[in-house]
Amino acid sequence: MSTKALRPARELLLKEYRGVLSTLSKSMPGYPFGSVVPYCLDVHGQPLILISRIAQHTHNLRQDNKCSLLVGERDAEDVQAVGRLTVLAQARPLSEPTEIAAAAERYYRYFPEAAGYHQAHDFDFWVLEPVRHRYIGGFGAIHWLDQVTLANPFDGSTEARMIEHMNSDHGAAISHYLDLNDLPATVPAQLVGLDSEGMHLRQGQSIHWLPFPSVCNTPTQVREALVLLARADQWPAVEQVAG
Repeated sequence: MSTKALRPARELLLKEYRGVLSTLSKSMPGYPFGSVVPYCLDVHGQPLILISRIAQHTHNLRQDNKCSLLVGERDAEDVQAVGRLTVLAQARPLSEPTEIAAAAERYYRYFPEAAGYHQAHDFDFWVLEPVRHRYIGGFGAIHWLDQVTLANPFDGSTEARMIEHMNSDHGAAISHYLDLNDLPATVPAQLVGLDSEGMHLRQGQSIHWLPFPSVCNTPTQVREALVLLARADQWPAVEQVAG
């Protein structure tokens, strides 16, 4: 297993926010069934999805929870020359009220249009618990990875407070982050997620993950990184660390 592939594999999972969920067909035994799903990562770094109880993939998962999530770089001209990641996982529906509440708070920041789905249309949150990963970083760069996920060091309330503060008081800094990454500022952006390695900004229907220059494991380190980036003339290179 290559430790050098861990970071780019995890970054791909962070950068993208939709993938192909493959399940084992209930109506066509033995055949895989693929469907497109949006996702964000939960506090444990695992893909979190919201799916309808009447959807085919949900029926499939209730019969056999083995599945995979294929994630590839968006807008790639040559899909075989860029990164893609297959997460082999076991899907688990969330059932504990506190677990569901935490999932809803995070997921609806990323996908506000989905708010209320699980009540009005019988949607439920599921988490994909990874078993193994297959990462391809381009031609010849192929790796089996056992542990790609990284837990978020900021619990729900800590992350929510930092996000609310940035969105309420530092809109100019968020616009500057867009400028530094050549993202059009024609649509207002909001901070929706923070993890140890970067931040997620939402613009309309689009999600952008922007890396911190170095790993941040405390709120103070996050604040210092956000201030540094707000004053930067260009986005700093990311400090390379193993894993």
